[in-house]
Amino acid sequence: MNLLITNIKELLQVREPNILKVSGSEMKELPTIKNAWLLIEGNKIADYGSMENIPEIAADETIDATGKIVLPTWCDSHTHIVYAGNRELEFADRINGLSYEEIANRGGGILNSAKTLQDTPEDEVYDQSAKRLEEVMKLGTGGVEIKSGYGLTEEAELKMLRVIRKLRENYDLPVKSTFLGAHAIPKNYKNDPDAYMDLVINEILPEVAKEDLAQYIDIFCEKGYFSLDDTHRLLSAAREYGLKPKIHVNQFNAIGGVKAGVEHDALSVDHLEVMNDEDIEVLKGSQTMPVALPSCSLFLSIPYTPARRILEAGLPLALATDFNPGSTPSGNMNLVVSLACIKMKMTPEEAINAATINGAYAMELSETHGSITKGKFANFIITKEIPSYTFLPYAFGTNSIESVYINGKIV
Repeated sequence: MNLLITNIKELLQVREPNILKVSGSEMKELPTIKNAWLLIEGNKIADYGSMENIPEIAADETIDATGKIVLPTWCDSHTHIVYAGNRELEFADRINGLSYEEIANRGGGILNSAKTLQDTPEDEVYDQSAKRLEEVMKLGTGGVEIKSGYGLTEEAELKMLRVIRKLRENYDLPVKSTFLGAHAIPKNYKNDPDAYMDLVINEILPEVAKEDLAQYIDIFCEKGYFSLDDTHRLLSAAREYGLKPKIHVNQFNAIGGVKAGVEHDALSVDHLEVMNDEDIEVLKGSQTMPVALPSCSLFLSIPYTPARRILEAGLPLALATDFNPGSTPSGNMNLVVSLACIKMKMTPEEAINAATINGAYAMELSETHGSITKGKFANFIITKEIPSYTFLPYAFGTNSIESVYINGKIV
């Protein structure tokens, strides 16, 4: 089936197939075509151009997009969508003055979610997670990475990864899977954290690889969680199973996690709320994508990733939601793009690049997703009638999306 969209006010993120990411000053450039048309054949982008030069096309369906903008769907490269229950009581605790660390130290935080996940049947975890995935798709997300990490036992971690696999099988958008067994130290290992790392590396990791349940490995490299030595141990072990690193670093402290990630050829280093000069320097010349999670900063009232320092150093940057029950109970990439502009001082062009082509790169999807490119999958957003693409981050409380298409089909 052919779908033709005509009279598009502006077609955003039009790229040649060799552009897999953009960095530094390149991120200020957002290639567009005004008064455009777009042709979809089956599940792929077939052609596009200016209405002044539109050829005769026999389309099965034609959409008139007068006054509307078309852009690629958001690529959310860091989520924890698979979880059970919620943590709204801890939200109230934070309002009453407790810090994220204080809540975690008294058994809340990740350990709270792990207990709930362990006690929830797999089919129920799937049902809850599927609703979240459908929600973010309607908000414009057309590619997503999902982590485990709320299991913290072999049985529960594998349960989470099986749910992620089932989501990938049942939904059309690409779903990437990350094993995050090293998310927190369980209560029963509090006095012997090395024993828990032994369990993750020697028991759970081989099972994850045996069942082919993940493409990536992750670890929360942070004071009070997992050390640099733990990070090197786990990433070295995971390499033997072909799992690439995508790791949590520099959320509260800079302890060398960025350098460790680069040394292990990490696909991405995520959070980066705290960055020093060494972190910036070590990323230069690497293939590792820095990823910022501004809605986490909003929810926890912690610093925002210093986007201007990163971009002015000539580096790329991606944006993601960190959708999870404790620190970011939202998968709304539209809000993320707005926060990047409002709080991180990114331009609309930089933020849209970070949330599309660079987000795709951080999931190894930029050859097939993240831009309007001939031959790429037809994952795109049609906005409502809006004055310009700057209106998207500007009107941060408005849903400007009219429709979302995944593989050429409306969501």
